[in-house]
Amino acid sequence: MAVYAIGDIQGCFDDLQRLLAHIRFDPGTDHLWFVGDLVNRGLQSLATLRFVRDLGERAVTVLGNHDLHLIAAAHDHPLDHSDHTLDDILTAPDRAGLIEWLCRRPLLHHDTALGFTMVHAGLPPQWDLAQAQTCAREVEQVLHGTQRSAFIGQMYGNKPNHWSPRLQGWDRLRFSVNCFTRMRYCDTTGKLDLKSKGPPGTQPQGQLPWFEVPGRASRKLNIVFGHWSSLGAFSAPGVYATDTGCLWGGRLSALRLDDPVQRFSVPCAGQRKPGRN
Repeated sequence: MAVYAIGDIQGCFDDLQRLLAHIRFDPGTDHLWFVGDLVNRGLQSLATLRFVRDLGERAVTVLGNHDLHLIAAAHDHPLDHSDHTLDDILTAPDRAGLIEWLCRRPLLHHDTALGFTMVHAGLPPQWDLAQAQTCAREVEQVLHGTQRSAFIGQMYGNKPNHWSPRLQGWDRLRFSVNCFTRMRYCDTTGKLDLKSKGPPGTQPQGQLPWFEVPGRASRKLNIVFGHWSSLGAFSAPGVYATDTGCLWGGRLSALRLDDPVQRFSVPCAGQRKPGRN
């Protein structure tokens, strides 16, 4: 049995199939971890979503910001509709089941036996595993329940940008979503910079990649994440980036998590040009 974590697919279904063939994925014995952003911007979001859902217990998926974008669109939240790559899902006959399945995906997955934790984007420096799990569950409970639509209406925004255990209500949930699905940089106090998207070295003075903040409470974890295509196939003690820019003509990557840890990837033709939304 092998366990592979796969980077952001964003609707690039054919590339996913080539990667699975490359690693000789056996759906009878192997397991897949998806770091989120299954959909949006690529041209085969519906096929991707159906495929991952149909893997059942062979796959674990955490929510990314583009997955939440789909959930918001499905609940009639006013968004920028200039990108029509979600239309095939929104008009599909099985739309309701797909959206409900997606809403029930976690924001964090932790495997004690394997020794890995997966999120889409990152963790603020104040959160240890227990705090991160608590904040993830709080958001998940709202997405599963009757307050889902109300939460979606409050989900977007860059404030608050700093963790406090005194945060409550929509502010607390919004901060958690921004950490789990959007963060790249923060300062040493954990104040989020949600605008900078480039590789390390391009950020404003005083900002650090979230995983480089001294003394962060999650430093003893092995964290697998995606979201940051300009970071590429980055690894450092305890952190493993998996988004290698498939959508932008880079590569689609898989990280084998069971011993030994190995990287695999396939080149991608790309469906978007860098710098274009």
